[in-house]
Amino acid sequence: MKSSKLHFVVAGILLGTGGIASADNELGFTPFTDSLLYLQLRPRFEYADVDGGDKAAKALTVRTVLGGEFGSVGGIKGLDGNLEATNVSHFGIVDDYKPEQSGYDVIMDPTQTRITQSHLAYKFDQTTLILGRKMLGLDNQRYIGHVGWRQMPQTFDMLSVIDKSIKNLNLTAGYIKRVNRITENGKLDTNSVIVNAAYTVVPELKVTPYAYLLSSFHDTFGIRATGKTAFSGVKLSYEAEYAIQNKATLKEESMGNVKPDHEADYYKLGARANYSDFFLSLNYEVLGEKEGSEGGAFNTPLATLHAMNGWADKFLKTPAAGLVDTAVTVGYINKKYGRLIGFYHNFESDDGGLDYGSEFDLVYAYKLSKKLNLMAKGAFYKEGDDLKNGDTNKYWLMLDYKFSQ
Repeated sequence: MKSSKLHFVVAGILLGTGGIASADNELGFTPFTDSLLYLQLRPRFEYADVDGGDKAAKALTVRTVLGGEFGSVGGIKGLDGNLEATNVSHFGIVDDYKPEQSGYDVIMDPTQTRITQSHLAYKFDQTTLILGRKMLGLDNQRYIGHVGWRQMPQTFDMLSVIDKSIKNLNLTAGYIKRVNRITENGKLDTNSVIVNAAYTVVPELKVTPYAYLLSSFHDTFGIRATGKTAFSGVKLSYEAEYAIQNKATLKEESMGNVKPDHEADYYKLGARANYSDFFLSLNYEVLGEKEGSEGGAFNTPLATLHAMNGWADKFLKTPAAGLVDTAVTVGYINKKYGRLIGFYHNFESDDGGLDYGSEFDLVYAYKLSKKLNLMAKGAFYKEGDDLKNGDTNKYWLMLDYKFSQ
């Protein structure tokens, strides 16, 4: 990171004290000794059409991020800070979508502005304590994610610790006070505890036990194994995971009664083979139906759900009879020509094997320059015989510009 007078001025704008920061620096007081300022501009066109729904939706939105990372805050060695603001706007150009206008299908990028990150991190030896608002993604973000695909990300107001003092062990633990969801009024007060301990046994095996105690939702305990190896020029990787979900131990008064005490299982098996610029992967994921008479299924409300079960977002909420997702992915990745990846999902219920439909997703991404990326993406869902939730087509065209100094 570099320091300059410009950095202090912009940091002052972010902090709301531009004149004070500059003046103090001239008097010899250094509010921080190192800084990195960054900017992101992400314009995106999105089209969504749900058969049997409202009129097809169209949105042209722009994510604008202005942030700064500051070292040795207040002159204290090891104390760093991050302050970031994000704006999402359509500027009145293309806004034919719900929630901006009624009568259209949903595109969940409402106009809004907020502080997306504002935290202090104190590092000593191999341990870091973090307090404040932060983006957080654990493992593949199946349980805890920042929902980075949407223009306004999900963030957490929390106290957390990251410890690497034990060789090959990366321990993350935290207390979450509030979840700032992607919607304009999506604040979720909570009293949740998360623990994730990733231990690398050998390169071929990393074991990650975890516990996510989400107040008034449920408790989830699980273990995840991942690894990679190579054989005759083919790179192989795998993942295997199992978890159980039951009644919440912790409670948040503002959320009402704790959910019923019914257990549900989750498991996933996946394998991927890379050869030259090509790869093939197979995944089998089950979000089980809950035991008992009141129904429901295994669910992950704080996940980056867009990345999980098809980009058409038909299963952001797990169906009551559970969900089985069998997926095949074929891809081509080349530094010169970009990434072209296709996904096929077959969906069924956990209970009874009911037909929940299928989906084909396709994405092409290309690096136009060091700071500018292009992405074109589509999702095509066909409803099943046993779940009439509407054939759905979605398209995206996006540029992503990132600058830091």
